[in-house]
Amino acid sequence: MTEPVPEIVQRQSIEAFQSAIRKSENALKNMKGKEANTSVIEKRLHALIVSLYTLEHTWNGRDDQHYSSLEISEARQVMNNLLPSLERMMEKSTAGTPQHTLLERRIRAFQLAIQAMEQKFH
Repeated sequence: MTEPVPEIVQRQSIEAFQSAIRKSENALKNMKGKEANTSVIEKRLHALIVSLYTLEHTWNGRDDQHYSSLEISEARQVMNNLLPSLERMMEKSTAGTPQHTLLERRIRAFQLAIQAMEQKFH
């Protein structure tokens, strides 16, 4: 069993996912208007939604939605694949800036979601 996650980190992680989901939804909307290939962004958006659900389920006992083990496994893989690019972006950002803080929180949220998916559903 892992250490309990402080409430502030839980809140920041949920907010980080909500922000990433909003940005992905907007990107998808813009791409559809241009008739671009949206399969990658749709897959990422689904992974973000499944990850947020997993965190909320783990921390708040949320149980109003169900994802298959395949969906969770695919979401975990997508999240694992996104982490290195976020880490590279953070290395290039300046400590103490809003961008750096956002990236720190997003990376932590992704790591917590991956961990929760591994523990709860595998």
